[in-house]
Amino acid sequence: MDNAGKEREAVQLMAEAEKRVKASHSFLRGLFGGNTKIEEACEMYTRAANMFKMAKNWSAAGNAFCQAAKLHMQLQSKHDSATSFVDAGNAYKKADPQEAINCLNAAIDIYTDMGRFTIAAKHHITIAEIYETELVDIEKAIAHYEQSADYYKGEESNSSANKCLLKVAAYAAQLEQYQKAIEIYEQVGANTMDNPLLKYSAKDYFFKAALCHFIVDELNAKLALEKYEEMFPAFTDSRECKLLKKLLEAHEEQNSEAYTEAVKEFDSISRLDQWLTTMLLRIKKSIQGDGEGDGDLKSGILRRKWAITYGTFGNMAHLLLSSLPVGISYEEMICTEQVPLPSLFHNQPNVLVCKRGGVSVLML
Repeated sequence: MDNAGKEREAVQLMAEAEKRVKASHSFLRGLFGGNTKIEEACEMYTRAANMFKMAKNWSAAGNAFCQAAKLHMQLQSKHDSATSFVDAGNAYKKADPQEAINCLNAAIDIYTDMGRFTIAAKHHITIAEIYETELVDIEKAIAHYEQSADYYKGEESNSSANKCLLKVAAYAAQLEQYQKAIEIYEQVGANTMDNPLLKYSAKDYFFKAALCHFIVDELNAKLALEKYEEMFPAFTDSRECKLLKKLLEAHEEQNSEAYTEAVKEFDSISRLDQWLTTMLLRIKKSIQGDGEGDGDLKSGILRRKWAITYGTFGNMAHLLLSSLPVGISYEEMICTEQVPLPSLFHNQPNVLVCKRGGVSVLML
């Protein structure tokens, strides 16, 4: 059966389901067998939804699953209702992100009422990801990651909670909410440093917390570094701690070349990701004021070809222009344009984007 045939069959099933729902509302049916008609309608809506899915009519599939979910709730079948709302959300994700969020929120309400907080947390993550990738509303994504973390903590799923909190911290720092990022990185670092399986990651969290301190104030960074070494002695011998000490010394001396050289040395062994690069560049700008000398980084941390693959928002890949030094020559740009996304970065609206699957290379 082709897609058109599947859609026709699905439409017929929807019509039959609606007839059964109407029949269940009659007085005699209400006395004798009303629930049976509702159950049959539920099954038909679900079958119709699956037929729409096979035909790739995602909106129709989502609507059919929603109808089934509402009838399951009418039958007091909470679990089946929540499952159908989730199925509806998964279908809507491919066609209507906001409606997908509405369905997933409906499922979350049911799961929390049932005390199924771990499942509710999982769906909060799904909603956060939709806000990240489709609706580009990072503030709302942060809120759902935080809610997910709260639910995981309540269920003693600390590892899952930490993963959500780290997403919050990364975005908070990008949005210049440094104190919030610091508190999270310190909290997660403290939670992991005594765990034999996770303690290796603690140095990364303290490193990121120290960078956030550094952006705000050099003295804060020095005091934080001393605290982290005292809390976690293994941090002292880490490459991250040694880098921080070199950066603090270079910053105190207002020595841009020493700063760049220290970062270059670190980057030659451990490649810096976009987040770290952005934070290090923000710190460097404070050495010579208003970003002077950023071009020197072309011979440091950014001296290589960078394919723009950092994160995706909908069908776009993105790279913050502010994470690149001034004066870079964009020698090759394929399928790129600049667009304003003020809701993502309130003080850094210019974002370089390219279509997913396209190629954009910066020759640095």
